[in-house]
Amino acid sequence: PEEIQQQIVRETFHLVLKRDDNICNFLEGGSLIGGSDYKLIYRHYATLYFVFCVDSSESELGILDLIQVFVETLDKCFENVCELDLIFHMDKVHYILQEVVMGGMVLETNMNEIVAQIEAQNRLEKSEGGLSAAPARAVSAVKNINLPEIPRNINIGDLNIKVPNLSQFV
Repeated sequence: PEEIQQQIVRETFHLVLKRDDNICNFLEGGSLIGGSDYKLIYRHYATLYFVFCVDSSESELGILDLIQVFVETLDKCFENVCELDLIFHMDKVHYILQEVVMGGMVLETNMNEIVAQIEAQNRLEKSEGGLSAAPARAVSAVKNINLPEIPRNINIGDLNIKVPNLSQFV
């Protein structure tokens, strides 16, 4: 539930924030996170904290390196990443993270390869007109369907759909 998620975020924030800068960047998970079965591994950059919650078998230094790759990739994609980039481009941040980690498995740690994939995705979105053009593309696709006759009734099992006259839209 969302209430529990917010408690976890608050607890994580308090655990990480109260630590001094010259203390190591990993600690045991809090009571809501799973206690000693999980670790919080974090890096602090200017005003941003990047926190990964991992099980106790993960390598702390490996995760710190993974955070470094993620942040450098964000910095390269957003040109000096800041809080506003993360807030207003959450979809892009998630896409970058999915290029690095998916399903708990590290997929890629080569920043140049990650950036190349992000740039390819950006080119694809631009060539398709972006997400904002999706409704217009859908209408165009429907108009270009070559049907000899527009169906008036669609029957799927017990479902019977009566199609209104669409000639006014064509």
